[in-house]
Amino acid sequence: MSHKMLSIAERRALDDLGFLNLGILLSSSQLEAILQRTGELLATEGERAGCELLDSPNIRYPKEQGADRLADLVNKGSVFDVFHTHPRLLDGVSHILGGQFKLSSLNYRAAKPASGEQRLHVDWHQAVAPGSARVCNSIWLLDDFTELNGATRVIPGSHLAGKLPQDVLDDPLAPHPDEILLQAPAGTVFLLNAHTWHGGTLNRTVFPRRAIHSYFCHSNELQQLNQAKYLRPETANRLSVDQLRLIVGPNVQLTATD
Repeated sequence: MSHKMLSIAERRALDDLGFLNLGILLSSSQLEAILQRTGELLATEGERAGCELLDSPNIRYPKEQGADRLADLVNKGSVFDVFHTHPRLLDGVSHILGGQFKLSSLNYRAAKPASGEQRLHVDWHQAVAPGSARVCNSIWLLDDFTELNGATRVIPGSHLAGKLPQDVLDDPLAPHPDEILLQAPAGTVFLLNAHTWHGGTLNRTVFPRRAIHSYFCHSNELQQLNQAKYLRPETANRLSVDQLRLIVGPNVQLTATD
């Protein structure tokens, strides 16, 4: 899979459009292992799946109707390390956030059949001026994203508006004249300036539409999930110091929980 850093044209696309297709970064064998592990976790955690988000000050409704969720994937297997260590991803995140960033959360979301539709939204609590991004998100496709199965829609350039969709649109759930669907094969990764207006669309198939989101924030912001609090010994032993600093932040004393 590609490990090339972003080109000038790709950086310009992030600046102008607010999103970028990073290409296929997951091999078929990686996809198979990831799907097997997420299936195991969903079965094991059951109704508690995603419960770590209840500990987040930034999420009011951690249990999303119509979608299966998993959280704290950093601590749930080395198969998930690629989602916060891939150099092409980190190069793009650094570009969006000005070189100062840390992982905010690593979550799984699967839109169930006849579900998954979302209002256009941003992943931050307030509007920001152009060039002042506080967060960015990446969508790792575990299934093909298509028009039928609820591919994410984005409004190109909306991160430059300095406005929230709910403050501008009569109905953020309605189709937008400028929206495009992020359609691509499984294994593809989309990087998103998370101040770009976006949202899931309706899954009109009989299968779940699965993805993993590695979400990053500026180093000065609170994480969606307190990574230092949840850090497990096996995770601390597995990752390098630089990788751990990206997870817990540059100013946190590294300690692991049992």
